[in-house]
Amino acid sequence: MTDRIVAETRYLRLCDRDGWSFVERPNSRGVVVIVALTPERRLLFVEQFRAPMGRRAIEFPAGLMGDEPGQEHEDPLASARRELSEETGYQAGILERVACTATSPGMTNELVHFVLASDLVRVGPGGGIDSEDIVVHEVPISEARTWLQCCERKGLAVAAKAYAGLFFAHERWGLSSEPER
Repeated sequence: MTDRIVAETRYLRLCDRDGWSFVERPNSRGVVVIVALTPERRLLFVEQFRAPMGRRAIEFPAGLMGDEPGQEHEDPLASARRELSEETGYQAGILERVACTATSPGMTNELVHFVLASDLVRVGPGGGIDSEDIVVHEVPISEARTWLQCCERKGLAVAAKAYAGLFFAHERWGLSSEPER
């Protein structure tokens, strides 16, 4: 099994392994996706422009792990804590890693770590770092699937990870929009 680098940029590397072409990220240890639930039982989604799609996309807050100098060995929970605060302005009291999955095993070796976040407290404005234009949406958990379908009808791209995260949210927190007592 021999890898040959076909092309490389700062963020992506195209490889060939015995005739199979695939992409990897040379500067990351994977992706973390944060499924966050507010005390009012609202899920936090983010909307931002995604160049490969040529349009805005709906996703759960997410980010690369270990892509910044000094954070090369960042674990999924530390990355989730950082990304949640940057993108949404919320801090989580409870973080739980629930799955590690392949994004597209025929195209990339990238792994996604799904993290549930709860006991949230607003600590800032969110919106991402300077180069990002992120809009935060707070959607009642009981209405999330319908809301995602509505976003699709409006022409927004909905990431598959949004539906996968919704599965984990419903599995853990149920469908009710009523706060737990």
